[in-house]
Amino acid sequence: MTNQEKILIVEDDAEIARVMMDHLRQECYLPTWASTGSEGWDEFKNSRFDLILVDLMLPEMDGFQLSEKIRLESDVPLLIVSARQEQEHKIQGLDLGADDYLTKPFSLGELSARISSHLRRYRRYRNKTGHADKQFFSGGLEIDFTNNVIRLDKVVVPLSAKERELLFLLAKNTFKTFSKSELYHHIWEQQELQGNNTVTVHIKSLRTKLKDETRSAKYIETVWGVGYRFIGESIE
Repeated sequence: MTNQEKILIVEDDAEIARVMMDHLRQECYLPTWASTGSEGWDEFKNSRFDLILVDLMLPEMDGFQLSEKIRLESDVPLLIVSARQEQEHKIQGLDLGADDYLTKPFSLGELSARISSHLRRYRRYRNKTGHADKQFFSGGLEIDFTNNVIRLDKVVVPLSAKERELLFLLAKNTFKTFSKSELYHHIWEQQELQGNNTVTVHIKSLRTKLKDETRSAKYIETVWGVGYRFIGESIE
């Protein structure tokens, strides 16, 4: 058996994490452990995973917050693993984008079955949709999510790290409107202070580099009084 798929475990209980890690290694997966929500977010941002297991009761950033942030960035299978059995917690987790909810205590056999099922479904989804890490849009825009490269008319566009993160977040959530506060909280991971124009400045710079006019936007549209959304027309 040679799965070699990478699984991120975000779990604050070291003993539970150890048992899960050992079992997944025996199943030929490549597990990584993060003990807090913030560590889990950092691991997700810095590596590529095929599936993520998230506990709800985490220090620094709870599982609900982490699941929501991950889902905005990726459609990777995400399973909540928690001792909380209340129906409202299950509904909230699934509403935030989790693909499944596994209640502790659980058998390792059930864990393997759930993981295997979601990975099979994800593989079929990626093969069927051609969901890849590179997208092309009308007007000559190419976004390579894997290599962090943006091209316009086949020429690399030099973006700052925050400009790139803004573009990636918007482009991965086409037609979803984000308020300035939401964008600031997600990219800078802080609450926006009143009068802070950081997002506005970065959006303006991003538009300039993408040659995207505000009044006839091809990519980033201003939703007046609300925020911004990505409207790029995807092409094959």
